[in-house]
Amino acid sequence: MLRASQATRILLSLGLGLLLGIVGAWLAPAAALATSGYTQPIGTAWLHGLQMTIVPLIVSLLVTGIGATAEAARAGRITARAVLMIVVVLWSTTLMAAVVEPLILRLFPLPVGLSTALRSALTQAKPVGTVPGLAAFFDTVVPANVVAAAAGDGFLPLTVFSLAFAFATTRLPEAQRTGFVAFFQATVDTLLIVIGWVLKLAPIGVGALAFGVGARTGTGAIGALVHYIACVSAVGFIVILAGYPVGAIGGRISLARFARAVAPAQAVAISTQSSLACLPAMIEGSASLGAGRGIAGITLPLSVAIFRATSPAMNLAVALYIAHWLDVPIGPAQLAAGVATAAVTTMSSVSLPGTISYVASVAPVAIAMGIPIEPLGILIAVETIPDLFRTVGNVTMDVAVTVTVAARTKADPG
Repeated sequence: MLRASQATRILLSLGLGLLLGIVGAWLAPAAALATSGYTQPIGTAWLHGLQMTIVPLIVSLLVTGIGATAEAARAGRITARAVLMIVVVLWSTTLMAAVVEPLILRLFPLPVGLSTALRSALTQAKPVGTVPGLAAFFDTVVPANVVAAAAGDGFLPLTVFSLAFAFATTRLPEAQRTGFVAFFQATVDTLLIVIGWVLKLAPIGVGALAFGVGARTGTGAIGALVHYIACVSAVGFIVILAGYPVGAIGGRISLARFARAVAPAQAVAISTQSSLACLPAMIEGSASLGAGRGIAGITLPLSVAIFRATSPAMNLAVALYIAHWLDVPIGPAQLAAGVATAAVTTMSSVSLPGTISYVASVAPVAIAMGIPIEPLGILIAVETIPDLFRTVGNVTMDVAVTVTVAARTKADPG
């Protein structure tokens, strides 16, 4: 979740940058375009400041996240069931987004003229890394040289190595594992300080990027942002809807009963955009559906800590939208790389603040698919609205998983 003051500053800088660019293009088009040649590198440099931390942050978060998940799974039957269901939900929602988002963009495409203008507004946005064809996909998914994969923005092979490395740490003796994970946790904490410094400059970076967009696209940029919000939020809305049958079928209750029980937590989610703030309401709702406080007290805190049902789906949707925006062709290999990266890395960023999580979660997916990440500098400013769908979807699925685990535990107490 974005802090209100930070979200406001970024949104205001977006609006101001767009306004100045639009007015400049109206009064003196040539001068506005010339000025954007200076503002664009400033915004790109700010975005690179965030990008430089992504590789070490993802690796460190995977080590600490997998360690915490493995410990939870070993803690008992209830947590093991919860972790298994969480993994199933994450992969299912990601695959859904891979099908639904391209369909949405095909049915409701961004107007061609506006899409062309937006591409010209991001003149430095170029495809990232080397994306293999489908035949070479499995040959490159396991890195022969992990250093080269990191240097070449090969996020999928880097993620595969990081996962193997992270799971290997869980087999170390406890004393060694504790110290090792503590090192990576300290790395995460240090990188978050660096990212915090970069984010203080967000109004400058976003404003600089927005000026170029406004100067080249005029008022059409506003329509494009509304189009983006609608297309990405639609995927989150589908995840919200999916939570109802998951909870009803898994918990062996009626849809109406599940809806009534989860509504208070959803209301808190809308007002706070924080899953953690929803925890008391989720516990109460789960208890009313038959999930005893013993089960809910284990499953819900675990879900809040390691589970974001909407994240992989909406992160993939953002990457696919950028590809649509910049006319980057997406083939089966690119889509497979995006699905795998989105599903795997989502559990590595769940503890991050919303601004950091947005970039750290979406950038690896886009890079794995060969999609430029420069548009993230603009899109981050309007993330507040899609974040509402993210939080409500997460809360709904958290309760659905809890009541499902409770029902299965009662049916199979042994």
